[in-house]
Amino acid sequence: MFEENTPTIKTERLILRKFDKTDAAALFEILSDKEANVFLPWFPLKSIDETKLFLHEHFLAYYNKPSAYRYAICLKEDNKPIGYVWLSDDESHDFGYGLKKEFWHLGIATEAASAVLERIKHAGYSYITATHDTKNPYSGKVMRKLGMEYKYSYVEQWKPKDISVTFRMYQLNFDGNNERTYMKYWDAYKNHMIEGDTL
Repeated sequence: MFEENTPTIKTERLILRKFDKTDAAALFEILSDKEANVFLPWFPLKSIDETKLFLHEHFLAYYNKPSAYRYAICLKEDNKPIGYVWLSDDESHDFGYGLKKEFWHLGIATEAASAVLERIKHAGYSYITATHDTKNPYSGKVMRKLGMEYKYSYVEQWKPKDISVTFRMYQLNFDGNNERTYMKYWDAYKNHMIEGDTL
């Protein structure tokens, strides 16, 4: 069902490519920033050695898998990573993205994510999901721009940060089955709801 993983993609402003070992310093700039880390599921990285391990575990080790859609977001002028887009390899098909804060609110996340979604759609996936903290509405705005539909919200005690977070779950069904809703989070967390206004 799935095509060759992580082929390079070019958009108007960006190159979306595989991370490689030489990207550790750039990834450290992205993942060590405390402000950018607030809504990420891990603590800020503290060293290049820690970043090299993260790079291997979350990117490089995936590129031999048949469905490794994990991209570095780079500007065309220097091909240096300023963020990432990825798709999980479990049944949630969770779609995520992150950017250095100086590139926020420029449409870069939407531009990168849209290009990767086209790749995922043509690879034969029937749906993807994505979640965002209700305190981070800009991420939800990107999801809506991508054509994703809000499904429900749930409260999770988020690890490893051990904080209570209300997440909104969005979904995009590529096959036209708009009645499909991925229910795992709803079923897993007793404190769940459908919000009337998520804008």
